[in-house]
Amino acid sequence: MPDEQLGLFEDRLRQETNRDVHKRDGGQKIPEPIQDLTPLQEKIIEHLRSSDLAPQPPLPARSLHNYVYCARLFYYQWVEKIFVENADTVAGSSIHRHVDKPSRLEDNLAALKLPENAKLRSLKLESSALGLVGVVDMVEGGEDGVEIIDYKKGAARRNALGEMIPKEADAMQVIAHGLLLQEQGMKVAAASIYYAESKRRVPVELNDAAYDLCRQRIAEAKAIAISNHCPPPLKDDARCLYCSAYPVCLPNESAYWQEPKEKPPILERAPMPDGDTGEIIVVQKAGAVVGQRGDQLVVSVDGEEPRKFPAKQVRSVYLYGAVQLTSQAAQTCLEEGIDVGYFSPAGKFLGLLRGLPASGVDARLGQYRLFGEPGIRLQLAREIVRSKIHNQRVLLMRNGDVPDRVLQEMTNCRDATEKAVDAQRLLGLEGAAAAVYFEHFATMLKRNDGWSFDFNGRNRRPPRDPVNAMLSLGYSILSKELTGVCHTVGLDPFLGFFHQPRYGRPALALDLMEEFRPLIVDSVVIGLLNRGELTDSDFINSASGTNLNEHGRRGFWEAYFRRMDTEVSHPEFGYKMSYRRMLEVQARQLWRFLRGEATQYHGFTTR
Repeated sequence: MPDEQLGLFEDRLRQETNRDVHKRDGGQKIPEPIQDLTPLQEKIIEHLRSSDLAPQPPLPARSLHNYVYCARLFYYQWVEKIFVENADTVAGSSIHRHVDKPSRLEDNLAALKLPENAKLRSLKLESSALGLVGVVDMVEGGEDGVEIIDYKKGAARRNALGEMIPKEADAMQVIAHGLLLQEQGMKVAAASIYYAESKRRVPVELNDAAYDLCRQRIAEAKAIAISNHCPPPLKDDARCLYCSAYPVCLPNESAYWQEPKEKPPILERAPMPDGDTGEIIVVQKAGAVVGQRGDQLVVSVDGEEPRKFPAKQVRSVYLYGAVQLTSQAAQTCLEEGIDVGYFSPAGKFLGLLRGLPASGVDARLGQYRLFGEPGIRLQLAREIVRSKIHNQRVLLMRNGDVPDRVLQEMTNCRDATEKAVDAQRLLGLEGAAAAVYFEHFATMLKRNDGWSFDFNGRNRRPPRDPVNAMLSLGYSILSKELTGVCHTVGLDPFLGFFHQPRYGRPALALDLMEEFRPLIVDSVVIGLLNRGELTDSDFINSASGTNLNEHGRRGFWEAYFRRMDTEVSHPEFGYKMSYRRMLEVQARQLWRFLRGEATQYHGFTTR
């Protein structure tokens, strides 16, 4: 990168350190005194000075808008390809719908020489000199040149005099479009933004100073992109309230994980993405076919009326045994981000069909690097095991009838994890706690009339009693859930820190699962038996072990999905969210640790 661009970039970073607390005058920021660069920013500059940079793809003008709004949002969306829809983005797409259809270029307009009153919609332009690409919503021909018109959701700002002015990021995108049109030899006479909420066009000032500032912002955005360092989150900033990336960015949580304090902040807003719901289709009938008709997924079984599900309302599909998925349905699932989990008839998790994962380059590089550091592996494994033992103890306290010495024994195991000197010692503590836990697991189960079942401890491969059959099925489903979550956040699910890597074993998903085993799966099993929702007729006993039959699995899934949708309080921040969402929040926290944005990983525990 040229020295003059690096200089501009350094100045910009110094300004960013002062945006945590800033004053406003009619929507315009008043510059604060320049401070020293943070250690992260110094690393970025050092990296840029020493790197042999490869050519970058052209920067979209929309991404430049994101950068001016928030550098962290820009990095997530352009560099890591992480995009989250919310009500605002959907509304914005709706507002654009009448200008998103490109105009046909007539022969006399091929050189973009627009006569007066002529209009072009959705005009795509690219400049190799600027390294910029953009789609102009509308260009209108005029006597003195063309006018750019951009469409935005919401309303403009007002200055101290009460006059409507464009938002900074919106204006920068329009100025970038002006640069692109000038590259094509067009004279740009004016520009404005149509704000849908106020139904007014607000002019954007175009001059040499505005164009120079736009070029500077383009250089800064590109420097951030190649730095391999995600910018820090904004702090107590109103922009976060309206940002679609909030559930991924987690600005307040990230600040705490970066510098943990003795007392975590109590946060009222749970990081819940809009539309975080959806149907889960479970198909287990041998010979069933999952197909696609129009925008619907259709499940067909011989002799039964096909069941139809709008694809956009489906979260995931579980296929058990000899169930077919057509190529058309598979493509729809990939396009819509619908996970398809494959299980054996007995419930063993076999694999996952899903689209391309998030790029996750930063986190994956950190994951591979930190795996090679035994001290880091041990640090993470300690917290994983500590959290698991804590939650097992809580479950016994809530539901069991055990003497105090048993609870104290588990407390001792939990507390000893913090001083475990190696993985072998940690495995011993985890095994000792598990032995005590499952020795007293039966105290949490009520004996139902007409059904006598025995539980004398954990067994598997194959499970030999109904309780172990349900535990194995639940752990299999939960491992599928977390394998998908790892892909979603951009982590490698097969490289764990507590569970050793093994062919076909999602070790990292199993790591994340440990703290949730008792709270989700064990709780489901206890509830099903204590409420009498399953009986001995829901199980098949054979020489190959004990498994749930079709009716029993249906009852188990219903209880499992209810548990996943149950709201629980976050142990540090106080807000409530479903267990399903909590899985991703924990994975995001680990994601931050592996990227170097958090100093430690905090396991999920309950009281």
